Amino acid sequence: MAPILFSTFVAFVFLGVPIAFVLGIASLAAMVLVGNYPLQVVLQRMFAAVDSFPLMAIPFFMLAGSLMEKGGITSRIIGFALSLVGGIRGSLAHVVSITGVIMGGISGSGVADTAAIGSIMVPEMTKRNYHREFSAALVAAAGSIGLIIPPSIAMIIYGVSAGASIGDLFMSGFVPGVLIAGGFMVYSHYIAIKRGYPFEGTKSWPERWVSFKESIWALMMPVIIIVGIRCGIFTPTEGGVVAAVYALVVGKFIYKELKWSDLPTIFGEAVISTATISFLIATASLFSWLLACEQIPQQITESILSISDNKLIILFMINILLLIVGMFLDSGPAIILLVPVLVPVAQSLGVNLVQFGLMMVINLTIGLLTPPVGTALYVSSNVSKVPLVTLSRAILPFIGIMLAVLMLITYVPGVTTWVIGK
Repeated sequence: MAPILFSTFVAFVFLGVPIAFVLGIASLAAMVLVGNYPLQVVLQRMFAAVDSFPLMAIPFFMLAGSLMEKGGITSRIIGFALSLVGGIRGSLAHVVSITGVIMGGISGSGVADTAAIGSIMVPEMTKRNYHREFSAALVAAAGSIGLIIPPSIAMIIYGVSAGASIGDLFMSGFVPGVLIAGGFMVYSHYIAIKRGYPFEGTKSWPERWVSFKESIWALMMPVIIIVGIRCGIFTPTEGGVVAAVYALVVGKFIYKELKWSDLPTIFGEAVISTATISFLIATASLFSWLLACEQIPQQITESILSISDNKLIILFMINILLLIVGMFLDSGPAIILLVPVLVPVAQSLGVNLVQFGLMMVINLTIGLLTPPVGTALYVSSNVSKVPLVTLSRAILPFIGIMLAVLMLITYVPGVTTWVIGK
């Protein structure tokens, strides 16, 4: 069965078929041609995959992100960030990095953040003589942080798939997200000095206070979610509902930029996104189930462990595998497919599941920036009108920074696990 499963999968991927359909077609083809499994299993496994209470958090966080974007949140966050770093050379570049962290705590989607930040910041940076390819690369890199900073949709999927605490994943995600953003700011400052990018002017403390008050409602959202989950006030799923209601109230009644006429479009977008992810989870679960039935995860685990018994080398090999997979698959299907394969390896090495989840998410975040399936890269290219080849070269220093943080998280687990006391 394995040759049919993988050959069909590879063939349809190269034909450009959407990955959700590829997973379903490959699974169905293997089951029909081999004939060892009853076809009613297809619907049973697909339904069981999405019949999950924790996964209900995904549509609510997506809805919250759309409501916050339409409600005038992005512009206020950018204004607050600019008030903090306006006196530093290359101010707008630093604003992009800071905004990536804050927006990540609202939407949970790297692609959505890239589009939101890029549509505002790239034109502004171009007006101030920033090189367009640098601006586009920074926007793609900073936007992708949304996959790491909680509430992260990728972390929710990993937590459900691996049986890890979503609350612990959320808490630990702040550390690598902030480290990566800090690395981007250091590199941006170097480039700003080298190329003579402008200052935006230092804001006085009263002006900063005004900017903070204007953006306080946006800044409070991730705080409410994390504190609520960690203190047991609500579950991650209920946190998604809280976030959506909060976003609606803030956008409509406080900032007053959200119109009732916007809601059908916003809900429609959330429904389509949720349906896409749900179908993806369903078909990926069927594919993973077939892999488990054929004992392929166990075979891969044994193969990896047979190469070396050195924990450091095995973790390095896992990172290489995840980086390669991230070049071809989006984070959702990649996590669902690889968790049954790699989590047993991690457990045999004594690796904390939260640490391993961060490793997976960071690797797959880098995948958002690498062709051929670098979604954030494509979005930034489209927004900035920078050719993909040019943008792919400009993104390399940012990928290098993310790889450095990945190595730190991999080999110094205390950097993240201290947050959850493990």
